[in-house]
Amino acid sequence: MSADAARQREITGAVTGSLRFRLLAGAAVWIALALAMAGAVLSGLFRDHVARRFDAELTTHLNQLAALADTGADGAPVLRHPLSDPRFRLPLSGLYWQVNDTGGPRLRSRSLWDEALALPPDEPADGEVHRHVVTGPADRRLVVLERSVTLPGAPAPLRIAIAGDEGEMAGVIAAFDRVLWLSLGVLALVLIAAAVVQVSVGLRPLVRLRAELAEVRAGRKKRFGAVAPSEVQPLLEDLNALLDHSEEVVGRARLQAGNLAHALKTNLAVLANEADGLKPENARAVGAAIGRQVAEMRRHIDHHTARARAAAARGLPGIATPVADSAAALGRVMAKIHASDRVGDRVAVTVRVPREHVFAGERADLDEMLGNLLDNACKWARSRVEVTSRLEAGGMLAVSVDDDGPGLPADRRGAVLAPGVRLDESTPGTGLGLAVVRDVARLYGGDVRLSDSPLGGLRAELVLPVADGS
Repeated sequence: MSADAARQREITGAVTGSLRFRLLAGAAVWIALALAMAGAVLSGLFRDHVARRFDAELTTHLNQLAALADTGADGAPVLRHPLSDPRFRLPLSGLYWQVNDTGGPRLRSRSLWDEALALPPDEPADGEVHRHVVTGPADRRLVVLERSVTLPGAPAPLRIAIAGDEGEMAGVIAAFDRVLWLSLGVLALVLIAAAVVQVSVGLRPLVRLRAELAEVRAGRKKRFGAVAPSEVQPLLEDLNALLDHSEEVVGRARLQAGNLAHALKTNLAVLANEADGLKPENARAVGAAIGRQVAEMRRHIDHHTARARAAAARGLPGIATPVADSAAALGRVMAKIHASDRVGDRVAVTVRVPREHVFAGERADLDEMLGNLLDNACKWARSRVEVTSRLEAGGMLAVSVDDDGPGLPADRRGAVLAPGVRLDESTPGTGLGLAVVRDVARLYGGDVRLSDSPLGGLRAELVLPVADGS
């Protein structure tokens, strides 16, 4: 494909994909279809009206002919005086009459000149009107109305007929159709022009929105204008909310980076001092100190990384994580991990979380928070750990992790939520710590609550926002 052809195809795709083009094309199609149907209906109605009027006029002439017909002295049919319409006296005028008896045509109008109407061989009953279409003078199609009339003193009934040129009716209809379709064509152009104006006016807020977007991207404006039609206003509010969220995320990221840098400065200074004082005789002690500082730095990094991820994900639309899937997967993993650490019975992890309970956040954050709570519960449990959930007022979801361990005194529950403190200080931990779990939960607008468990141990309750529709 050549460059010009590719460019033309790109332009065509841009035009046909335009909202303006779709609206105008749809309006033009529907206007054309509606006017075409209206034209067909009006033309048909006018055609029927003209045909009825034409037949009514012929019927009037037929009744007049029947009233004027009489019997002469010799018993032959005669007319007392001519019919009133002068066209009957004008040769080949298109309006004719004829009177037949058993021998054929006996009387006929002057307009027939030297020709006669070729009536079909039927026998209408007395007073009954028959309608025919025959070929008349100059090979013109004629509409014929005929009836049978019995005159006093006549030896047999007479067949009287009135004929009219069908071309006159067709000419009237054709003239009406020309005017009709011309009028509908002009009306279509006017309606399409009105549709163009309507679409232009209707899409003007989107044009303004595009201009404002360019100004926002260029940095000349920070937010979109607040005045817009009711259909566009929700979009502006969502865009402004997204800008607010992005600004908040950037601010939080800067703050987290500063906090992380500040937290690592002390550890790096300690490492530098330890490295300066490193000698063969104190290598073991210095190595242990360096290991502690590295672990502390790793904890700071994990802490601020989790906070930054949660801060970035908070409030974003469309993020939803089913709690049941995360809890079931973590329960199976924790049961296997802690089974290898126990000599006696294994810990049974039971998950009773409805499928419709959905967390409005990232799956990684939920796994991190819930995994830490399950890890602590399995360490302290004797044989049972249960995970349940319930909905709370205010659009919040409470996920409870219960164990049947020794529990935790109420005066220590606040301390274990402090940074760097674990429930089990004698066992090496791999989680982030309850402080980080609480920080991440609070970034989502939730919290962590510790209380007595119905199983006899500790209940750690993770309160998180619920997704829409849960």
